[in-house]
Amino acid sequence: MTSGGVVAAVDLGATSGRVMLGYVEDGMLRLEQVARFPNGPVPGPDGSLRWDFTALYRHIVDGLTEAFRREPGIASIGIDSWAVDYGLVHGDELLGEPFHYRDERTVRGVETVHAVASFDELYRRNGLQFLPFNTLYQYAVEQGLGDAEVALLIPDLVAFLLTGAHVAERTNASTTGLLDVRTGEWDLELASRLGIPASVLPSLVDPGAAIGTLHGEARERIGAPLEVIAVGSHDTASAVVAVPLSTPDAAYISCGTWGLVGVELDEPVLTDAARAANFTNEGGVDGRVRFLHNVTGLWLLSEAVRTWEAEDGAPIDLPALLDAAAAVDGDVPLFDANDPRLSAPDDMPARIAAVLAESGATAPATRTGFARTIVESIAQAFAGAVATAGRLTGRDIDVIHVVGGGALNRLLCQATADRSGLPVLAGPVEATALGNVLVQARAHGWFGADATLERLRQVVAASVSPVRYEPRGE
Repeated sequence: MTSGGVVAAVDLGATSGRVMLGYVEDGMLRLEQVARFPNGPVPGPDGSLRWDFTALYRHIVDGLTEAFRREPGIASIGIDSWAVDYGLVHGDELLGEPFHYRDERTVRGVETVHAVASFDELYRRNGLQFLPFNTLYQYAVEQGLGDAEVALLIPDLVAFLLTGAHVAERTNASTTGLLDVRTGEWDLELASRLGIPASVLPSLVDPGAAIGTLHGEARERIGAPLEVIAVGSHDTASAVVAVPLSTPDAAYISCGTWGLVGVELDEPVLTDAARAANFTNEGGVDGRVRFLHNVTGLWLLSEAVRTWEAEDGAPIDLPALLDAAAAVDGDVPLFDANDPRLSAPDDMPARIAAVLAESGATAPATRTGFARTIVESIAQAFAGAVATAGRLTGRDIDVIHVVGGGALNRLLCQATADRSGLPVLAGPVEATALGNVLVQARAHGWFGADATLERLRQVVAASVSPVRYEPRGE
């Protein structure tokens, strides 16, 4: 039995955030964007790299206020965001703007943690690929932990300000490095060894759990005691909910600033080969495992475009640039999209040219050629990660689903099909918001009391028509 209603989805990315209305009507989904606002790193007073969370939260409340004005029948609110970053809270106060995961302090955190626990041991405990900005590395150099009552990941921090509740949603908590990959509970023994107080780790909740109702200023501004429901608060966890997996052996790529490339499993893969390949086992909705590899995604292209726009003093028409790049004849030089030297902002073309030069290649002389090199290099990294995922899991991958903003990039989707030799199904673009809405809708019983993840994906498949790209040539 299917019923319906409307919910609000707060979807926060590393470069922008949105408030969406999600409608469930006759077993179909529809989204309406209410507000979109910028997000990104800002310099802190001490020279650090931070998030302007104060402004971000103000935009969120403004967006929710407008959403309720448009739809007074909103049943609940769900929040998802990027992973690993957090805010420190004492009482009702946020103790400073949260650090950005690209802040340079994490280098010291890696050294500090690995002096106590090797990467091999960490992988056995938390199942995570090595990323130098994982939360446990940040905590290792965090000076304010002793002053904090609780540390809250970004979506949990938003939920706290809205409701007053201290919780950690489990899919996002799985990215901290402090969650036991087998039990799904905090690894308090590891936290103790690293000097992380157990008191700052909040109670864990699963997607679909009720967190609380709006209180205080948020309730006054928005105008109703709306309920906040935990969703897959790691944005990739929400996105994977909305991947309409077409076969049991399908792979997915959730593509935006990052490209999260992997498969969905029932159990983690903790082999030496998985560790060596730097594949991660992150929590998914309904206890599923997101077995995936982080590939630097469209960040490389957006940073290059940002540099060119600064040089020109004018905006660049990105669709036109990509169309011109698709027409570039012949082979273009490739680089490793995951080269750590490309992880920092500023002058991405020069950084890429240096990496190419080191390998004996010459960077393209034109922007169209350069854009083609960037896209083809990302696609090559995607194809390699898909092949590795199949090898590590014993699956014969037969199709790749691309969701998120990258699904709109025709050149990238076709290049991924060509380089992997597999068909690519592109869409939905709004996978993260759709997954957020679906988990809330299920919590309200709109798909029946016991709707499975597969049932939710059937709703997506009925609501969205993906674009198919067939591999060409060799």
